[in-house]
Amino acid sequence: MEMGSLLHSLIPSSTSVGIYMIYLAYVAIASFVLPAKVVPGMIMRDGTRLHYRCNGFLTLVSLIGLLGLASKMELIQPTLIADRGLEMVSTCLIFSLLVASILYVVGCKSRSQSSSLKPHFTGNFIDDWYLGVQLNPHFLGINLKFFFLRVGMMGWILTNLSILAKSVQLGSLSLSMILFQLFCLIHVMDFLYHEDKLTGYWDIIAERLGFMLILGYLVWAAFIATISGWWLLYNKVELSVPAAIAICIIYLIGVFGYRGANNQKHQFKLNPKAPIWGKPPMVIGGKLLASGYWGLARHYNYLADYLLSLSFSLVCGFSSPIPYLYPVCLIVFFVSRERRDEARCAEKYKEIWAEYCKAVPWRIVPYLY
Repeated sequence: MEMGSLLHSLIPSSTSVGIYMIYLAYVAIASFVLPAKVVPGMIMRDGTRLHYRCNGFLTLVSLIGLLGLASKMELIQPTLIADRGLEMVSTCLIFSLLVASILYVVGCKSRSQSSSLKPHFTGNFIDDWYLGVQLNPHFLGINLKFFFLRVGMMGWILTNLSILAKSVQLGSLSLSMILFQLFCLIHVMDFLYHEDKLTGYWDIIAERLGFMLILGYLVWAAFIATISGWWLLYNKVELSVPAAIAICIIYLIGVFGYRGANNQKHQFKLNPKAPIWGKPPMVIGGKLLASGYWGLARHYNYLADYLLSLSFSLVCGFSSPIPYLYPVCLIVFFVSRERRDEARCAEKYKEIWAEYCKAVPWRIVPYLY
């Protein structure tokens, strides 16, 4: 692609902006209209708690169904996103910049003392804009953090399906593409099906909503995580059956570890005495779980998430480093988040945290890190 053409493709068109606005509107409306499981969030410092309408799985299934019907009726092209890849990325990026800036300004003007809306400042403009100043900002009754997370995860699958349609159109469909599509679909569907458990995730309970999270949800999840699919569109990979089986095993270890770890944490919060792996749980200071996956490493869920994400790249083989940009960036992301989480927990739990670190010495990778 020539430089002039590349730069032109990065400029959002009215079509790409329209597509994105319609998508945001559908997800927002569906969150109120479609049946939902209402789940209470964690109790915050001021004693309040938010309630979340969890219907992301149904929202995604209904949207895929509507888009499939519209495609069948030739109202839209299934390759709509794939044909406008860079346009859509730049649209989401500019939207993320605008929203982060608006939230910063609104947060600076806020006089609320609630845990959700009380502004938190570091004294550094860049840090405050990047990390956010409010924990749970709302707009028109919508919890923006939960909303953007849902938008990004659904966007991941919609982008992938458009890439799949483009692959069929180009005649480049391969075993690698099929595995990549299945891996991502299973992961996102599982994520949204267990959406009620997100209320205990680090993002939701501790991270303020700034450019970092918004970019992660709207650009990272919806587009960067799909980089292997884009690469497979135009690059042929001869994946052997033994290699495919090995990659599937790595993926399944990641999937079961990710879901298992998060389920154990969720169950522990509901019932601290519930058995884990058939045994009474080991609890440090009456608060911190040190059994099951959480006895292997303090952030074992990050390792599991990394393994399943690495599988997205492994299906591309090793002829190019491009598909591996995603897992490489994930290492930086997970280590950075783990350090922030460790600092927060050390401050919150004090000597209990020190005791927990002795009981579970490994941060993410057992016997390694």
